[in-house]
Amino acid sequence: MINKERFTRMIQPKTIVVFGSRGAGYAIRECQRIGFEGEIWAVHPKRDELDGLKCYRSIAELPGIPDAAYVAVNAEAAIEIVRELTEIGCGGAALYASGFSEVGGDGVERQERLVEAAGDMPIIGPNCYGIINAMDRVALWPDQHGCKPVDKGVAIITQSGNIAINMTMQRRGVPVAYMFTLGNQAAVSIAEVMDAVLEDDRVTAIGLHIEAIKDVNEFDRVARIAHEKKVPIIAMKTGRSSAAAKIAMSHTSSLAGADSLFNALFDRLGIARVNTVNDLLETLKLISILGPLKGNKVASMSCSGGEAGVMADLIEDTDLVFPDLTKEHADRVEETLGDYVSMSNPLDYHTYIWGDEDAKTATFSAMMSGGFDATMLLLDWPNYEGADHTDWDAGRNALINASRATGGKGIVLASMAECMPSHAIEIARNGGIAPMIGLDTCLKALNASYKVGLALERDLPEPLAMSKPISGDVEMLDEWKSKKLLNSYGLQTPESALVSNATEAVAAAEALGFPVVVKAVGSHLAHKTEMGAVKLNMKNGDDVNDAVEAMSDLSDRFLVEKMVPDFIAELIIGVTRDDQFGPTLVIGAGGILVELLKDSATLLLPTSEEEIRQAINGLKTSMLLKGFRGKSEADIDAIVKAVMAVAKFVDDYPHQVEELDVNPLMVCPKGQGAFAADALIRMSSK
Repeated sequence: MINKERFTRMIQPKTIVVFGSRGAGYAIRECQRIGFEGEIWAVHPKRDELDGLKCYRSIAELPGIPDAAYVAVNAEAAIEIVRELTEIGCGGAALYASGFSEVGGDGVERQERLVEAAGDMPIIGPNCYGIINAMDRVALWPDQHGCKPVDKGVAIITQSGNIAINMTMQRRGVPVAYMFTLGNQAAVSIAEVMDAVLEDDRVTAIGLHIEAIKDVNEFDRVARIAHEKKVPIIAMKTGRSSAAAKIAMSHTSSLAGADSLFNALFDRLGIARVNTVNDLLETLKLISILGPLKGNKVASMSCSGGEAGVMADLIEDTDLVFPDLTKEHADRVEETLGDYVSMSNPLDYHTYIWGDEDAKTATFSAMMSGGFDATMLLLDWPNYEGADHTDWDAGRNALINASRATGGKGIVLASMAECMPSHAIEIARNGGIAPMIGLDTCLKALNASYKVGLALERDLPEPLAMSKPISGDVEMLDEWKSKKLLNSYGLQTPESALVSNATEAVAAAEALGFPVVVKAVGSHLAHKTEMGAVKLNMKNGDDVNDAVEAMSDLSDRFLVEKMVPDFIAELIIGVTRDDQFGPTLVIGAGGILVELLKDSATLLLPTSEEEIRQAINGLKTSMLLKGFRGKSEADIDAIVKAVMAVAKFVDDYPHQVEELDVNPLMVCPKGQGAFAADALIRMSSK
């Protein structure tokens, strides 16, 4: 674990020391350019000065103990520098130096020696660009950057130096307070950086560009702190393609890939996921200026019917809505515009009041009086040398006035970055409205803000179950054993009997009552349908006898089971194991259509009934469960009970269950239950 007090000194330093030549020189210049007011020292064994600063020959000659160090030398030299900095009590170091684990081979061993040399002193990197703190005017950075001093703003954490540089160059109004590039994460992880910036009350939101998370449980812990502090987190996770499925007995592995697990983690923690750098920056900007949305009701205003139509189409891909205007609300808006304008949302207010700031203020105020969670004004400024912005500025000013008058959240929205000049962005921000770029991007940002707002209002689930490797040999339990075990946890199973020959099977079927299902039983029979190990709808003793005879070469044990009548749908409940996330739960469309439909939801453990219901409601199959086209409604409560039974079983054996399949779960009409028609478990006995 890093020393948090030292890390705080490092990211909010009063004194800085740099090592190296070109990269160190940049760090000096960029700190001076952004306005760092503390002392900067340079250490170089041969040079007398670096960018106008006197060079000390060694760390021992420094006039004091530095809070932060920037190390831009070769790998071996960096290790010795870090060792000496640790010994003198330096706050921490950012290592531009490369040649460590990212190159493999000897680099892995060098990184191990680096971490040992650092001890409890935090080191960012190695193989990273470093950090920028625009609030305290610090740039431990080996290149030009575009950050400007701010009083508060968002903290962005990325593993890519190049993406970080590009994001610092944004001119769209995002108040970047911190920029961290983490490189190899040798000693300081994403979670530990988040933990540190959450101590800074000036941070309004956290943006993540994630390639990998080293410790999921630590990330879970720190994200909970963010939730408690009501600090929104927006994440762009690369690598969306599913990991290759393991060669396994169940269908479940084909549904749960690494990306679905990150989605489940983010949903669980209330982290909004975005897909592009533009979406990340625009969402961070929106939330930093307006805060998370309290609801999903939005409005749009423009002087173009075409733009209104585009917005109406784009919103279909979100959880947002354009609510219709009530008659009273429409009357208020109409009073400001007249009879020739159709009162609707999105609103095309035409050009009758174009350029008239007072008239627009009245219209925008009337529209925003409808209690929307956010109101957008579509406004594209002309962009050419000498362009007159007067009328467009009047529209922006009118939105600021209306927002102040009504208390509503206002957004001035340009369709392209080229159509919103820098002065418009600054005045909008200072006026308390969000200057947004891109119609679809803005709606995505609003949708993310709405999801974050919902998440921050709800209680978080229990801490994530700790992942621990399975020890001992893993055994496949057959259907009979699997069902008996899960039944003891509350999973409903059909009435059944285990028999060893055709005579016993016929007697069991007569006792249960026809029709019945006959199955061969054995741990080697994972996919019974394909192997001919299951016979359905046996209506008499001869059918049962023939079924057992036909399967006698597959097993010497047979399951005779009462048929489940009048079921509405087949679902799957599965558990698979991930090295990082431990056992994870999958709910989805089941039966023979598992791989075809790929309609599933992933939940991390432990889970709750509320999470399970949300997951079920998110399935495409949920339409069928709710009573599609006049059909009966399914027993949703029984589905939830079945999933909870599986979850409780895994909670009791978290380090033993390798895989589990309940497929299909036969869901009957409301009040009639949900029955596990098949089940298989792979687990260790230890």
